[in-house]
Amino acid sequence: MTKSKYRALDEAKIIETLERLRNRIRERFPRSSLSQVSEELIAVARETAECVAYLRSPHWPVRVFAGAAIAGMVVVVLWMVTKTMQLPSHIEGQAEVVQVIDATASTAVFIGLAVLFLLTIEPRLKRRQALRIVHQLRSLAHVIDMHQLTKDPERLLSSEPDTSSSPERTMSASELGRYLDYCSELLSTASKLSALLVQHFDDPVVLGAVDDIEALTTGLSGKIWQKIRMLDSGRVARA
Repeated sequence: MTKSKYRALDEAKIIETLERLRNRIRERFPRSSLSQVSEELIAVARETAECVAYLRSPHWPVRVFAGAAIAGMVVVVLWMVTKTMQLPSHIEGQAEVVQVIDATASTAVFIGLAVLFLLTIEPRLKRRQALRIVHQLRSLAHVIDMHQLTKDPERLLSSEPDTSSSPERTMSASELGRYLDYCSELLSTASKLSALLVQHFDDPVVLGAVDDIEALTTGLSGKIWQKIRMLDSGRVARA
């Protein structure tokens, strides 16, 4: 039975949505640096797509190496167990027997830890790649927030004069609303990109980092929508 395409995020569709959003920003605000931010987000989205393909595929060189190393360790353990069982034939004295058994047990514990290390090589390599993308998305979310930081609807609707350090008012109320909406869309898309990383890679560390990104973008979008509601209220009051 074919899995529904609406049950999973599609990285190609997200990139397509981002490219369309980038074009809308360029057409509406051709001189704004927000379009450059959207270009950076598209670049990270493509890196995310490559990372997702890496996360969902087996890393065969690592698996072959780990399997061969584990097989070798198993052979060593079996050899040591066999030698230990033959102790009465060539070792005299209870103290010597205890020493040999203790050494064998210590070696077995060491080998067990080595096996555990080998089994976690692939997940740790994949985790590193996923977290690299998460860090880029986190930085971009803050960059997007910086672009809307000085876009204050209260100043736009106020009749008070600007100071020498006040940001220049270059947008109308409708343009400001559109600009803030674009910022919110960029943040939402960044959140979706982070969710792609755990769609086929069940790692608690990456999942925690993705949850942090989603909480960050939700909080930043909430601030933006407060501004949009303030802008809408001001329009209604003036009407």
